[in-house]
Amino acid sequence: MQILVEEGITTKENMAEALEIQRKGTDKRRLIDILIEDFGADREEMLKSVARYYSFESIDPSPIYGNKERLQFIRQVLDALSPHHYEMAVKLKVLPFELAVNGYEKLTIITPDTTHPDVHTIARAFKYPRYEIKHVPNPNWEELWRQLAFDQGARQLGIEEDGFAGYDRAETEKEIERALGDEIGRGKLNDLIEGVLADGVRTGASDIHVIPKSSHRTEFHFRIDGRLSLWSAVTDVRSEAVITVVKDRGKNLDRFEKLLSQDGFAQRTIDNKMIRFRFSTMPIYSGDLHAKLESVVIRILRTGDTATGIETLGMPKTTKEYFLKSIRKPQGMVIFTGPTGSGKSTSQMAAIQEIMDPGINVITIEDPVEYLIEGCRQVKLNHKLDFEGALRGLLRHDPDVVMVGEMRDKITSEIAVKLANTGHLIFSTLHTNDSIAAITRLYNMGIEPFLLAYTINIIVAQRLIRKLCDRCKTVDENVDTDLLMESGFTNEEIEKTKFYKAVGCVHCIRGFRGRIGIFEALSMNKEIRKVILKSRDFIDEDAIRTLAMQNGMQPLRVSAMNLVKDGITSVDIVEGMILEE
Repeated sequence: MQILVEEGITTKENMAEALEIQRKGTDKRRLIDILIEDFGADREEMLKSVARYYSFESIDPSPIYGNKERLQFIRQVLDALSPHHYEMAVKLKVLPFELAVNGYEKLTIITPDTTHPDVHTIARAFKYPRYEIKHVPNPNWEELWRQLAFDQGARQLGIEEDGFAGYDRAETEKEIERALGDEIGRGKLNDLIEGVLADGVRTGASDIHVIPKSSHRTEFHFRIDGRLSLWSAVTDVRSEAVITVVKDRGKNLDRFEKLLSQDGFAQRTIDNKMIRFRFSTMPIYSGDLHAKLESVVIRILRTGDTATGIETLGMPKTTKEYFLKSIRKPQGMVIFTGPTGSGKSTSQMAAIQEIMDPGINVITIEDPVEYLIEGCRQVKLNHKLDFEGALRGLLRHDPDVVMVGEMRDKITSEIAVKLANTGHLIFSTLHTNDSIAAITRLYNMGIEPFLLAYTINIIVAQRLIRKLCDRCKTVDENVDTDLLMESGFTNEEIEKTKFYKAVGCVHCIRGFRGRIGIFEALSMNKEIRKVILKSRDFIDEDAIRTLAMQNGMQPLRVSAMNLVKDGITSVDIVEGMILEE
C-alpha cells in the first residue's frame, strides 16, 4: 500500500505504525481502517485510492438521478434481500446499480468501500449469480440513497413540481380542501409515507418526526439512539397534503380536524416482523394564514424488542438485588421515574415478565397500549374510559398485580395507593428528575406521608445514554480533567482510567451505536420511612438522599460515570444527560 504514502494520503511514519498494529494480531481491523480511525487519514481519498489501486472502476450515478424506472429497479433488487443482508447492505453502503444483459445477466454493484470483505457476501445475496463491483464516491452514494429512501422520492413518485399552483388562488376553506384532495390524488404520497415508515423501522429509529417547515417543505427526522437527525425533505408538495396522508396511515385520526391534537395508531408487517406505530398530531403556527399545519410524531413500537427479563436492563448488581426483592413482594408500589424516552415502559415490561405466573392475575391500564404482554389482561383507555374509571372498575376484577401507565393526578394516585394498601402489587410511572423527587411529587398531589412511607417498595429513576461504537471508539488523550473532577472523579481514578471518545465508522456513522440504561434505585427502609413520617410542609429530600446513599443507593451520576470507567460511553455524553445534583 505504498501508493497511499506516494499520493500523500498518509505519512510513511503513520503507515509504519499502522502496519505494526496489524502485525501484533490483537487488532482485527483492516489496514485502511486503522489509518482512517487511528491516524486521521481522509476516508474518501483513502477509499478512492484503494479502489483505483485494485482496479475497481469508478462510476458516477448522477445520470440516473430522477429516473423513475432505474430507481425502482434498485429498490426492487434491494428489497428482495433478506432482512439480515438488507441491514448489511445499508450499513456498508452497498447498492445494486444496473443489470447488463449480454447473453447472460450481470449485476453492477456500487459502494464507496470496494475492498470490504463483506461486500462480496452481500453481492452473492442478490438473485443474480454474476456481478461486478464498482466504486462510487460517498457523496454520490448518499444522494442516490436519499432519492431511494422514500421509495424513489417525491419527484420520482409522479408528484408534479407545480402540483399545488392552484392553492394560492383558493379563497375559501372548501376550495382549499378540494385542491388538497386533487394534489393527493395526483401524487403517490401513500407510497412515500409507507416508505418512510419502513425506513424508520430498518434504520432502528425509535421515533419519526414529520415537521412542516413552510407551506411547501416537509421534513422527516428520525430519532436514532436518542438523537434526532434529518432523514429527508419533500419540497414539491404542499405540506398540508403530506400531513393529511400521514394521518390517513393511522386509525382514530380525523384528517379534517386540524385545530386539536390527536392520537392514533397503526400496525404493519415489515421484513416479516409485526410493527406497531403510535401517532401524535399537534397544530403548529404557520406564516401562511390560509394553511393549517400540523406536526406529527410517530413512535415505533417493535413488539419483539421488549425486554424479556431483568437481566436485559443492565442494572448494576446492588440495584438489581434491591429491585428483584421489591417486585417479588405481594403488595406495595414499584415506581419508575424519568423523562419521556428514558426506558420506563421497557423496565415495567421486564419487571412484569419477571414475576409473571399462571397463578396470578395481572392487569395493565395504559394509554395507549405500547407492547402486548402474553398472559396479561391489558386495558386500553378511550374517551369513555379514563384512568379513574378503569381503576375503579379494576377493584372488582380481582387483580393481584396492576400496572398503571402513569399517575397523572391526585385521583389516580390515591386509587393506586389504595390498591397497594389492600394486598395488590402496583407498577406505575412518574416524570421527575430523580427517585427522591417522586416522593415529593406524590406528597404535593395530596398523598399522606404515612401512606407514602408504608406503600412504596422502591422508586427507580432511569435514563438512556448512548453507547460508544465498539468498532471505532478510540482513547481520548485530551480528556477534560476539570470536567471529570466536577463529575466526581478523583485524581487517582483519572490516572488509572482509560477514557474513550467517539470517532465514527461505516457501522455507526457518528461514533455511537445503541443505548444503555443508567439507574438510581431508592429502596425503602426504617430510617427513610421515619423521615417521610415526620414531614409537615415539605419532604426533606436531602435527609432521604443521605440515608439512601448510606444504604447503598447509587445516584444517576455515579451509575453513568461507572459506564465511562468501563469504556461504554464518553464523558461529554454523560455530562449532557445528567442534571447537576
